[in-house]
Amino acid sequence: MRDAAIIVAAGRGTRAGGAEPKQWQPLAGRRVADWTIDAIRAAGLAPIVVVLHPEDMEIPLPPDILRVAGGASRDASVRAGLAALDPDLVDNVLIHDVARPCVPQPVIAGVRAALREAEAAAPGLPVTDALWRGDAGAVAGVAPRDGLFRAQTPQGFRLAPLLAAHAAHPGGAADDVEVARAAGIAVTITEGAEENLKITHPGDFARAEKILRGQMDIRLGNGYDVHAFTEGDGVWLCGVKIPHDRALLGHSDADVAMHAVTDAIYGALAEGDIGRHFPPSDPQWKDAASDIFLKHAVELAASRGYAISNIDCTIICEAPKIGPHAGAMQARLAEITGLEPGRISVKATTSERLGFTGRKEGIASIATALLART
Repeated sequence: MRDAAIIVAAGRGTRAGGAEPKQWQPLAGRRVADWTIDAIRAAGLAPIVVVLHPEDMEIPLPPDILRVAGGASRDASVRAGLAALDPDLVDNVLIHDVARPCVPQPVIAGVRAALREAEAAAPGLPVTDALWRGDAGAVAGVAPRDGLFRAQTPQGFRLAPLLAAHAAHPGGAADDVEVARAAGIAVTITEGAEENLKITHPGDFARAEKILRGQMDIRLGNGYDVHAFTEGDGVWLCGVKIPHDRALLGHSDADVAMHAVTDAIYGALAEGDIGRHFPPSDPQWKDAASDIFLKHAVELAASRGYAISNIDCTIICEAPKIGPHAGAMQARLAEITGLEPGRISVKATTSERLGFTGRKEGIASIATALLART
């Protein structure tokens, strides 16, 4: 079955405090929403629709994310997200709160597994604490906890029945389980997780950061490549052709910078280098565009559950001048990798006229990539 995802991020989250909505506040070195999006991407859900407040429609997000403007209520925002999905291409949809950045992969997998047979499924945790009724700050009574669960997300549904359920619902539902049940859809309870907390109050940020830092698997890789000059009218660097009186010699397009970036990702995964995956002895890679190699490395990382946190690439040459083209190169790498441009650095230096680069015999490049799995 084809499973899509909707991340609801249109709220303002004022109870969490801060100068901006909680989904855009920093958490363990990133924004809350970045952690949430990466958790959904790591599960292999696609497409991913992020429902945004109308004022947030231009906020930076990965290029593969579908943006939709939300409504005045949660259920209105979900309806907007559902409208962005093609029923001919999507069977199931998982709806997740952006404020749950610590969702473990087994929770997502449990919902998807239940949808193989059920029309709807959602994670929950049995209530284990005693429940009181309060009045004026004092205990006014005790409520039974038998059969009670703490609701979590992502909540999963067959797309067609959920569309019909939302169309028939008058609005005002607390979550999509309420909408589904109002339409007579049975919802299977799957296993939730204590770490799948929802950031609601200021103190929740510290709890979430502790969880994320404790479960992060960080990989660091580096790449290095060299290509000599040959006859030509330009060099390919980071997917951008830069006019020059020479070209770079190589089996593919000889994009020395993109090769270094690709090898950095392979290195972080302990997957060797480009030559292992695309042997130069194979004629099909003759004159191939190097974005093929980089896309493969990015997809391999995602298949292992890793998100690329940032990339730093340095190009070493006397000529051509890199500075005027660095922005375009940064944008092209962002387009290929799905990262926001602010997570990609492209810069250049010379070797002070020493060595083969100093003699203008070729170009070298080094790159570092940081991968994280949560």
